Amino acid sequence: MVEKIMSNKIKISPSILSADFARLGEEVSAVDKAGADYIHIDVMDGHFVPNITIGPDVVKALRPHSDKVFDVHLMISPADLFLEAFADAGADIITIHPEAGPHTHRSIQTIKALGKKAGISLNPATPVNVVEHLMDDLDMILVMSVNPGFGGQSFIKSQLDKIKTLRQMIDATGRDIDLEVDGGIDKNTAPLAIAAGANVLVAGTATFRGGPSEYANNIKTLRGD
Repeated sequence: MVEKIMSNKIKISPSILSADFARLGEEVSAVDKAGADYIHIDVMDGHFVPNITIGPDVVKALRPHSDKVFDVHLMISPADLFLEAFADAGADIITIHPEAGPHTHRSIQTIKALGKKAGISLNPATPVNVVEHLMDDLDMILVMSVNPGFGGQSFIKSQLDKIKTLRQMIDATGRDIDLEVDGGIDKNTAPLAIAAGANVLVAGTATFRGGPSEYANNIKTLRGD
C-alpha cells in the first residue's frame, strides 16, 4: 500500500496579476510578509491566451523582493524557447501547458535539467490522462478552474471532479506532488478545492482585496485558519 505523502498545510500562492503593477515589488514583499507560501507569477503572451502580462526581466526584478518560492505559470506558446530565461530570472517552479509545445515530456525534462521544479497545467477541457506518463517527473499539477487569460473569473465547479481524480493519481504514486488550483478561488470556493484534494490555492483578487493591511487576513481566510 502506497503511503500518502502530502503536507496537511494548505499553501497559498497569491497571483500578482491582481496586484498594483505600479508598485509590484512592494506588493510582492507585502504578501510575502502577510504569510504567502508561494508567489504566483502568470506569464501570458497574447497568443496562447488572450492577454499579455510580463516576461523574464520582470521576474528578475521581483526576485530581490521575496525569498518565497516563485511559482511561474507559463501561458505561452511555444514555451521551450523561454524556459532557460525564466529559470535564470529566478523561477523556482516552472509550469507549462501540454498544448504549448509538441513534446511535453521533453519540456519537463528541460525544466528539471535547469535545476527547477516542473509543473503541468490542465485547462478546463484538458483531460487528466495527459499527465499519466509524466507523474515520475512532475513536482506540481495545476488545475485551471477558469479558462486562462484573465483574473476575476468565476470558478468552474466541474473541475472539482478533476481535482479529486488527480489527487487519487498523485497519492497512488507516493510522491510529494503539489496539486494546485487557479481561478475563481475565494472564501467560498477555497474549501471546495481543498475538500477535493488541492493543497495549493492560487488567489489573486481574494488575496489583494482591501490593500496591504488586509493581506494577512485574506490569506488566513483562504487557508481556513
